[in-house]
Amino acid sequence: MADNNNLPPGFRFYPTDEELVVHFLHRKDGFLPYHPDIIPDLDVYPYNPWDLEGKALSEGSKWYYYSRKMQNRVTESGYWQPMEMDEPIMSSSGRKLVGMKKYYVFYIGQPPAGVWTSWIMHEYRLPDSGSSSSRSSSRKRGQPKLDKWVICKVYEQRNDDDDGDDNETELSCLDEVFLSMDDFDEISLPN
Repeated sequence: MADNNNLPPGFRFYPTDEELVVHFLHRKDGFLPYHPDIIPDLDVYPYNPWDLEGKALSEGSKWYYYSRKMQNRVTESGYWQPMEMDEPIMSSSGRKLVGMKKYYVFYIGQPPAGVWTSWIMHEYRLPDSGSSSSRSSSRKRGQPKLDKWVICKVYEQRNDDDDGDDNETELSCLDEVFLSMDDFDEISLPN
């Protein structure tokens, strides 16, 4: 699934964090139908991030997929190291917590001596209280608890791009020179 084969021509998959959690992850976790079924299930952790092409939904230079939340985030070549704390994802009204987002950086090698790379993963999960209670109450005693679903967004961060979005306009060298000048009276143009 290298391209958006399930989307009509001209459509792009460019969801907000809230849309990923509410319209995709919540429905998947609750065993509810969701359409279109465009995000594939993928056990990401055995794959290196550069091997996701053709396995995950791609939109530009970003890959999206469902996975089970795991403690072991080790691949053949390295590991995903978590960064800082979880970030809350609030509803657009700002009144309700709809999900959590965790950032990871991919390191090549063995922990803790791995080498940092520019590969970033956002792992979206439902808040702990938002999991399906009917599913957990119907679980029989002695059955192992299933790992919860998460949505992962993986991309390679470019040096000129701090957050992985493709919407920023890049200034030319000439634009930067003119913007850095404080006084335009000092500019002398040839006759």
